Amino acid sequence: MPEKAAQVIIIGAGISGLIAAKTLEEKGYSPVVLEASETVGGRVKTSSINGFKLDHGFQVLLTAYPMARKHLDYDALNLRYFRPGALLFSHKLRSFIGDPLRDITSFIPTITSVAASFSDKWKIFKLTSRLKRKSLKSIFAEPESTTAEYIENYGFSDVVTRNFLRPFFAGIFLEHQLKTSSRMFEFVFKMFAQGSAAIPNTGIGAISNQLKDQLNNTSFKFQHEVVQVQNGFVLLKSGERLKAEAIISTVPLTEDGKLDESLSWKSCENFYFEFNGGKLPVNLIGLLTEKDDLANNINIHQIEGQDDLISITVVKKHELTELELEQRLRYELETQCGIDLGKLIHKFNIKKALPNKSDISQVPKKIRQGDTIFLAGDYLANGSLNAAMASGEMAAGEVIKFLSN
Repeated sequence: MPEKAAQVIIIGAGISGLIAAKTLEEKGYSPVVLEASETVGGRVKTSSINGFKLDHGFQVLLTAYPMARKHLDYDALNLRYFRPGALLFSHKLRSFIGDPLRDITSFIPTITSVAASFSDKWKIFKLTSRLKRKSLKSIFAEPESTTAEYIENYGFSDVVTRNFLRPFFAGIFLEHQLKTSSRMFEFVFKMFAQGSAAIPNTGIGAISNQLKDQLNNTSFKFQHEVVQVQNGFVLLKSGERLKAEAIISTVPLTEDGKLDESLSWKSCENFYFEFNGGKLPVNLIGLLTEKDDLANNINIHQIEGQDDLISITVVKKHELTELELEQRLRYELETQCGIDLGKLIHKFNIKKALPNKSDISQVPKKIRQGDTIFLAGDYLANGSLNAAMASGEMAAGEVIKFLSN
């Protein structure tokens, strides 16, 4: 297909921007992507630090995401799959809650687990069955409450909430009080029920790299920081002014086209340690369940060709210094999990991990801002890889219709 003459600029080489570029290329366009950093990926990135490949925060691909199934080649990603469920730690006592329907080996451990009553386990089974049948359109049309209210209203006990539901979803939503929308709870629960949680063997950044490698006619300009967007023009920090017939911004903009710093974000801290001793299966997510624990979820960070590390995510707010927090994590993993942490390899302080958004929707409600400016990004719908992809595809589709006219 011959290239069209229209010039499209995409601001941001994260997942939304890459999907927008892919969608445009499929219709014959050759977009230009402006990225402030040195690489693609945005928040979905793996960096080489101190001789290790480290993901920017513990992230998993939920293989049931409709948009991921459409745009990614799972076989080429060489995915490492997690067992359904979680390993629960409390004062060196371990229990497991899994999904016996998909992993028969989890039947006995789940049935005998003291982390939930039989009634709670039955409620989990019923909720799983119901949400498997419920459409995404129905989920995102439901009246919103908080996840905490949803769990309470569903009849789950304080025991299973404390031991499993709260730490599990705190690690996903990056907030421990579970104020996140009930729509998001149902959506994520459904995705876990219908698919698997997985990470590419070379790190989560392989997702971004695969999308970039699919692009043949897209130009990337790295270390090009945008300060303002106007109809038909992009102003760079360097003072350069670029012209375009259409612009897709994956970063939030104010009404006058400047970068919007007012958007609320959820944050977390992610630590990588050498793994000196203790037992933690490589294919399980571990949860610390005591109310005063700062470590929320732990897992073995296993990358092809390098020694295994242990990844620890901290979600709760605290006032500890970095050294105090490191010592606290060492103490918690020793006393709660029986795990001896070795050398600290690296810590990520991720201030913009997830958009802190209410009024959750399946896809963005607003795509266009001005005559030639279009918007993309998960902050427009819900904080997920699926929403990031959907928004990039929708924005590109609107640009194609606009340029065709």
